Amino acid sequence: MKNTFRVVSILEGLSYILLLFIATPIKYLGDDESYVKLLGMPHGLLFVAYILLAFLIKDSLQWDRKTFLTVLAASVIPFGTFYIDKKYLRG
Repeated sequence: MKNTFRVVSILEGLSYILLLFIATPIKYLGDDESYVKLLGMPHGLLFVAYILLAFLIKDSLQWDRKTFLTVLAASVIPFGTFYIDKKYLRG
């Protein structure tokens, strides 16, 4: 389950970065919503999967409350999921 969480974590982080730094500027500067529409749903599904998987694996990885809240908070911070992967999931 940890490896699944790692994959979802990386994909969620990538989708968030693409949505935030590529699709949103194109929407507002280029008046083209197509990229937001294209990336929005996959990002939303990956976000939900990230949160659910975090709840499912927190006990097996023995995360204390602070670590678990950090993992959850990282999902809304750009590049946060990559930090979680490096600090808590590798190895």
